[in-house]
Amino acid sequence: CSFLDTDRALVLLEEYCKKLRKPEEQQLKKAIRKVMGIFKSSLFQALLGSFTKKAAKQGAISHSSLPAAVAFHVLGCPKD
Repeated sequence: CSFLDTDRALVLLEEYCKKLRKPEEQQLKKAIRKVMGIFKSSLFQALLGSFTKKAAKQGAISHSSLPAAVAFHVLGCPKD
């Protein structure tokens, strides 16, 4: 579940980056691209999988998506 949610977050972030065209938005665009690189990393995916499993065992989350939640929050997108 978390890998698919990460992919969704990456799609949302990529769509947002396409909207950033003004010169003053380029620093934000660069920062978002760095976050996207982190989301794509195998280390992040492994840590996310471990976190999700532990949190689910403790009942802290149920099929939660950390990357998608972050993207939704940052971009102000409504959750489906």
